[in-house]
Amino acid sequence: MTNAFWVTGPLEGAIREATFDHHPPSTVTADNPAVEVQALYSGISRGTEALVFTNQVPESEFHTMRAPFQEGEFPFPVKYGYANVGQVTSGPGDLHGRFVFCLFPHQTVYRVPASAVVPLPEGLPPGRAVLAANMETAVNGLWDAAPRIGDRIAVVGLGVVGLLVAWLASRIPGARVKAVDTNPGRQAVAESLGLDFQTHCEHNDHDLVIHASGQPAGLETALSLAGMEGRIIEMSWYGAQTVPLPLGHAFHSRRLTIRSSQVGHLHPLQVPRWHYRDRMSLALDLLRDEVLDNLITGESPFESLPEVMASLAGDGGSASACASETLCHRIVFNCH
Repeated sequence: MTNAFWVTGPLEGAIREATFDHHPPSTVTADNPAVEVQALYSGISRGTEALVFTNQVPESEFHTMRAPFQEGEFPFPVKYGYANVGQVTSGPGDLHGRFVFCLFPHQTVYRVPASAVVPLPEGLPPGRAVLAANMETAVNGLWDAAPRIGDRIAVVGLGVVGLLVAWLASRIPGARVKAVDTNPGRQAVAESLGLDFQTHCEHNDHDLVIHASGQPAGLETALSLAGMEGRIIEMSWYGAQTVPLPLGHAFHSRRLTIRSSQVGHLHPLQVPRWHYRDRMSLALDLLRDEVLDNLITGESPFESLPEVMASLAGDGGSASACASETLCHRIVFNCH
């Protein structure tokens, strides 16, 4: 028997039985055998999973929003998630015993095709690998943004993805990177990554502005920071929320461009040479820097996931205060 976290209603979740075998024997091939994985850790996506948990996935996106190994249908009950790190307990010799990342929901044990798991590189602890899906999103966002040497870059919204984008961008030679968030509580973690943190940026000369706050006001800020012919990359996904924008002011006179970025698709210029697995392998390799442990701000046992998710995604009171200080919350599985 295997157990997983299920969203059972708006702001409601439960630990329930789930399907173990996602690679039935009839589909096993020599080139793509089955592997069984014992989960060690999983990570909560504060953005997408919160929208699922609060029933804000629009019906038009029910198909697009499906996770690779989702069970159930939106809005609920649904088993949803995509940041699972475990150890292969059964499978081909080159994978047996290896620590792997899988785009799998919060579930104790599971059986999937070998092609669905990516081994962790040497030097990456399994506990940090829960950031892999976030790093993959950050990599894809910068592919879409196409920053140049010496660019003046602003990143608005310092959740996990925003911090990773800013951290990667800060490594571009000559780049001036401003990490912007209205929450002063983000300063310590931003500075631990070597970033120039600001709650209010005075510069409006940026070549590139990347928005990742998930809030309409953040996109308005992003517009205000872009210089002449500036590029704004929108990485936030708002679910069913309508986003008003001030497209008067300097939007036209500065000839600004807004472009969406979504991790579900590779940048067209990468497609001839890159596959999704290549991108994930790159994300895992980039996570080997131990400074990124600062993005994991708490952890809880798997059994407490219903209460933890309600606290992180809830409305008002102490729950919101707790959520505002949370970056990646790690779930720990008892595998003994």
